[in-house]
Amino acid sequence: MSAVSLPLKFQVGARTLFVVRRRLIRVPLDLDAVLAGTPPALPPLDRGADGYAITSLPDEQVAALARAAGGLMPWVRQRYTRYHVDLTIGHAAYLAGLSANTRSSVKRKTKKLAAESGGALDIRCYRTPDEMAEFHAAARAVSARTYQEVLLGSGLPGDEAFLRAMLAAAAAGRARGWLLFMAGQPIAYLYCPVVGTTVRYDYLGHDPAHADLSPGTVLQMAALADLFAEGGHRHFDFTEGEGQHKRQFATGGVPCADLLLLRPTLANRAAILALSAFDGAMAAAKRLVLRFGLQSMARKLRR
Repeated sequence: MSAVSLPLKFQVGARTLFVVRRRLIRVPLDLDAVLAGTPPALPPLDRGADGYAITSLPDEQVAALARAAGGLMPWVRQRYTRYHVDLTIGHAAYLAGLSANTRSSVKRKTKKLAAESGGALDIRCYRTPDEMAEFHAAARAVSARTYQEVLLGSGLPGDEAFLRAMLAAAAAGRARGWLLFMAGQPIAYLYCPVVGTTVRYDYLGHDPAHADLSPGTVLQMAALADLFAEGGHRHFDFTEGEGQHKRQFATGGVPCADLLLLRPTLANRAAILALSAFDGAMAAAKRLVLRFGLQSMARKLRR
């Protein structure tokens, strides 16, 4: 496993102000490893690498791995819960496990969107290579308008390499895509590769012109219903990071951290100090925003 140049971002909400790059070996933990509590095996650190970037490391493993890293400097960049849905419990049990407020909210949003669509939802699932090629073209049209792509550059990829990998996964039965249409036009998409018995939440987006109809929420719930009906899957993995919809729709979660282990060079020490100071300032600013009720203004600045 080779080191790659990875950005350490100085970020305010969705807006990246600038980055510091380091050559790091990525060690991402998949959901099975997170749930099993299996400690990651770190590959040898080559001479040109600055260290390791370990993602979704269960909190309970952070201290032990930091001690085992020898002379490398440990630094936790972020903490979050790795949320997932247990797809073995059945759809009825899943719905019963959601809070009453969540069930009511989903029902209300679904009814509102259906009314705007002429009385019925138009949600289509895509699985085969031919279907997935059609899905990709339509989803790309939606993705180009999303804030994920416009601000973060993290929309559904449009390059040929990604499309080839998607079609290969579909040919092996390892890809699922969903589109939500209104008046014959796609307004939201969800793409999920299937890894073993886990369906992974990779790309979700919706046309901001229809944001008031909560198309992402409606599409997410429809996709989960399809997966429960399909059977054969154990988990739906919401992957790294927090999010209100993840908390609402998950059946469980594991507290995790993204851990950097860096060589103790002067440049790496300076990068950690700068990022720590920046993150501390952002946390203090967030507390002030909450204290004085400035959330609306803060959202506009972040976007």
